[in-house]
Amino acid sequence: MLENIFDSHAHYADSAFDDDREQLLAELPSKGVYRVMLASSSVEDTSVNSDLSQKYDYIYAAAGVHPESVDTNPENYIEIIERTVKNNPKIRAIGEIGLDYHYEGFDRDKQAELFCRQLELAGELELPVIVHSRDATEDTLRILKKYHPIGVVHCFSGSAETAEEIIRLGMYIGFTGVLTFRNAKKALRALEAVPNDRLLLETDCPYMAPVPFRGNRCDSSMIAYTAEKAAEIKGMTAQEILNITTENAKRMYNII
Repeated sequence: MLENIFDSHAHYADSAFDDDREQLLAELPSKGVYRVMLASSSVEDTSVNSDLSQKYDYIYAAAGVHPESVDTNPENYIEIIERTVKNNPKIRAIGEIGLDYHYEGFDRDKQAELFCRQLELAGELELPVIVHSRDATEDTLRILKKYHPIGVVHCFSGSAETAEEIIRLGMYIGFTGVLTFRNAKKALRALEAVPNDRLLLETDCPYMAPVPFRGNRCDSSMIAYTAEKAAEIKGMTAQEILNITTENAKRMYNII
């Protein structure tokens, strides 16, 4: 069994885990999972994730508002996030934050304002950021070049050239089970372009389950399959990939 798995981006506050969340989280360490970072999509998520991080030793959390929550976000969200961070030392990042142009109906200017304000907060709190970018590469890069945050662009699906730009900014790149998909040629080329010391693995669970679980609910133990594919591309063993990506995540999130 592979071990030392650090799932750098998971969503265990999601309703997909309502029926068995506590049982699953209690079992994950026995399946090789060493650490998990919970990403938040809203102030409500932030509260749940903060509680989970305090309940389970191996779980840490991020606080933040996803761009798709831009229209339902309370006006005092910065105050809520900042207070939560200061009250819980296991919150080690701001996120997930960013831009999402995939769906119509979300005001892009409001998304950018939400993104920038949280980048500013991360700078004030000296925390890394977890960045979401979908169909918004140009604007995401423009904003990242303005703020130069420490952090990761998660669930990366862009080109090798975009990955190289992100690396030049000093950031990390997170890959999901998409690496195992048949149509993953673009993601695999991007993986080749990412130096080992800037590579993270994640599930984005309950989404993005790797082959052979594609289409099912994902959990952190399934990173083993993503690691095997990454190892194939990098010419290493899966355990070596897991050891490297765990050290990278610990360094970025400042976790001993």
